[in-house]
Amino acid sequence: MTHQDADSRFPRGERLDESGRFTREELQLAFRNRGMPLEALRYPLTPTGMHYLLTHFDVPYVDAATWTLTVGGLVSKTLTLDIDAIRARPATTLAVTMECAGNGRALLTPRPASQPWLLEAVGTAEWTGTPLRGVLEDAGIDDGAVEVLFTGLDRGVQGDEVQSYQRSLSIDEATRPEVLLAYEMNGAPLEPQHGYPLRLLVPGWYGMTSVKWLERIELVAEPFTGFQMMDSYRYRQTSDEAGVPVDLIRVRALMAPPGIPDFYTRTRLVEAGPITLTGRAWAGRARIARVEVSTDGGAGWADATLEPALSPHAWRGWSFEWTSIPGHHTLSVRATDEGGNVQPIEQSWTISGVGNNMAQRVDVIVE
Repeated sequence: MTHQDADSRFPRGERLDESGRFTREELQLAFRNRGMPLEALRYPLTPTGMHYLLTHFDVPYVDAATWTLTVGGLVSKTLTLDIDAIRARPATTLAVTMECAGNGRALLTPRPASQPWLLEAVGTAEWTGTPLRGVLEDAGIDDGAVEVLFTGLDRGVQGDEVQSYQRSLSIDEATRPEVLLAYEMNGAPLEPQHGYPLRLLVPGWYGMTSVKWLERIELVAEPFTGFQMMDSYRYRQTSDEAGVPVDLIRVRALMAPPGIPDFYTRTRLVEAGPITLTGRAWAGRARIARVEVSTDGGAGWADATLEPALSPHAWRGWSFEWTSIPGHHTLSVRATDEGGNVQPIEQSWTISGVGNNMAQRVDVIVE
């Protein structure tokens, strides 16, 4: 398909839905991608089959026997590494919480028409890989390089552009010790949908940064201005604004739904009496300092008890004792990080529906 073909078939610009109805295109995206059921918040590490998943284009078929990663551009020497060479390098295993930048998009009004996440686009896994910094050091970073560009094997059309999925990081970000070239998830080789045989893992950043199905890493002399950097992941109110880049995950807490659900509405049914509410809280690179729970729709808040974090890059468990009484209740939870950032009660709107970290609300009927 030529660029002109793409222009005619895929109109540029975000679409908004003010009817409240989900489009067929949104349903296609929802069926292709999956969220983590919120009851899985009870697991410290999310089972691989329950971890959220977003695939921008197609899941490429990759034969690891012939696959290689090229590291080039402004380097002293170009490297070509197969999966065995990467696995032979020093390895690190980290528990990392990953969240999609669009988590919560479907709760906005009007709704940006894209992957219609509610609150399920998150998960925490143990990732194993080799630090990217060591690979870049072996290649030798030239003085003229300013960014590291990552290219995946997934390819498609977005914003009128035929493109491979590409993102970049500054050299300082790319050489942080926790940034990995990951080849295992929860102790097993990456599954095809999670980036097999190799993906980038950037703890603390929203998930769009952790490029899957890595094919090429390049050191470049100018900041990368591709679609996924300049158009797709920006905080902005209109399509005419340049906006601000989306980067670190904003502070958030979620509650594991108590009781049992109504099949259709997912409203929770809980027996009267003492009940322990539980969940997880996380932020990009900041420690979670506080989690608060409201049992009256946000009119009053009380502190939850915090558990130790799984790792500096992973969520922190919390619990709260509630004596429930018969009636309808709206439970809510919000987190504060060590920088003093607090989840908002109402979300500021963006045209792409990114960075939505408003406090969760859970409707409960107590019998």
